[in-house]
Amino acid sequence: MNDTDKDLIDLELYFDAARREVTDLPDGLADRIVADAIEVQDGWQTPKPIARPGVLRQLYDMLGGWPALSGLASACAAGVWIGFSPPSILPDPAQYIMADSTYFDDDSLVDAMAEEG
Repeated sequence: MNDTDKDLIDLELYFDAARREVTDLPDGLADRIVADAIEVQDGWQTPKPIARPGVLRQLYDMLGGWPALSGLASACAAGVWIGFSPPSILPDPAQYIMADSTYFDDDSLVDAMAEEG
């Protein structure tokens, strides 16, 4: 746009008239505005400390709450149960721990893990 635009010249007349007009605020409005501004500034100057959750709460939130933790506990209990009393199709790891040392003299771990039957 250029300065010779008639719409801009007309608007500038209205802006000049608005700048010349002075209006007084109602009684007490300026005091209420200043009091509100001071209250807002005080709120910005003193930050309120935010309590950070502990490590267990962060882990709880990260895993997904009680439903996820109950599934995790069930899987853990099932793993411990299967580890201590394995089904008949799985080899018993206790026999490898309590076996005599000659059982592992062979270099092949396949023999150590094979099920006898």
